[in-house]
Amino acid sequence: MNKSRRKARMSSSSTEGKGLQSNASGEAEASKGGSIRGRSLEDEESHRSIESSHVSSTSPSTIGTCTLMCPAGERVQREHLRDLSVFERLNGHPGKTSPSLAVKKFCRTMSTKHVQESDVRPLPVLRDTLCYLLNLLDSSEQPFEVVHDFVFDRTRSIRQDLSMQNIVNDEAIHMYEEMVKFHIVSHHKLLCCNCNVNISSMYYLNLEQLRKSLSSLYGMYDANRKSSTISKNESEFRSFYVLLHLGSNSQSVRLASPILKSKELCFTRKVLRSFRLGNYYCFFNTIAAESSYLQYCLMEPCINELRILVVSCINYGGYTLSPYPLAQLSKLLRMKESDMKSLCIACGLEISTNEAGNKFLPTKQTTFHPPKGGFQNYSFLGLERLQRHTRVDDSRTTNQAS
Repeated sequence: MNKSRRKARMSSSSTEGKGLQSNASGEAEASKGGSIRGRSLEDEESHRSIESSHVSSTSPSTIGTCTLMCPAGERVQREHLRDLSVFERLNGHPGKTSPSLAVKKFCRTMSTKHVQESDVRPLPVLRDTLCYLLNLLDSSEQPFEVVHDFVFDRTRSIRQDLSMQNIVNDEAIHMYEEMVKFHIVSHHKLLCCNCNVNISSMYYLNLEQLRKSLSSLYGMYDANRKSSTISKNESEFRSFYVLLHLGSNSQSVRLASPILKSKELCFTRKVLRSFRLGNYYCFFNTIAAESSYLQYCLMEPCINELRILVVSCINYGGYTLSPYPLAQLSKLLRMKESDMKSLCIACGLEISTNEAGNKFLPTKQTTFHPPKGGFQNYSFLGLERLQRHTRVDDSRTTNQAS
């Protein structure tokens, strides 16, 4: 990266330049890469038949009658094969389970032509099964990757049963939203451990299912559209797609005008603009002040990317006799000073300490390189507030649902 390019990306002024521009038609374009374009709900109607054809093109060929989380036949077969997850074992026995523990596995080759109605769970059973699975995420008895592996497979099975019955209603949409949230939180938690080969593979599989779940959810939003309204949480979940592709040169995203004007999309456009301009000051401050926990989880890879860019530019662009105070750098990048030191060391840089105990980053070091083996679990100052806010919102949603 040459000096002029680094200088352009490192601009910390509040000038927005050409990051995103809006005109009277509601169109917004990013300075490079993808863009977010607005359209009215009437315009969206013309696209709906194409976007949601996979959701509503056929009438349901199956109506499930299974009243348990796992069909009895599958449960007996898996007991015989000792194919039981640690969460399904009765008293820890690898070959014994019960109707209250066994959960139907995802089957890649299952089709509506050969499936029995008694093997498919109706909506109320699927809803209760999902609730059971998501409650397992609070378990502290098993490592997160073990819990994730189980919930990951069983939620795919839930989506499969919903699809086979062609269930597209508000309750199914809410279930998809909860499953998307699971994949987003997993996106954050698995990223912190992806130096392990197995967990790294799990991270990319989770990312794949996150994208598929979002695509299906958007189709359901469109298929379930009523007159000129949008779903309650649609703006939030539409913003997730943009944030998921924040660091890529993705295609244009067309959104209905009410969604484009929503709080979530205004935040997303602001973050998108500052990231692509390299305005790290605006980028980090906007996240700290306005981001939700789920939005943060999606942006974390780009947060780490921009932090490394800042460290690189300060190292190469500073003066040899003026080492950069680590406390100031950690404040700019919203990190604990100890994590800032770890990041610099992971980038091959040395840290100096003066007589007063203050730490500095000497510049012009030729040993800089991007961190090897993935990112550590670096802090983000203000993340605890985002997590608390999310837990409060989740409890309100649960109370309203009950």
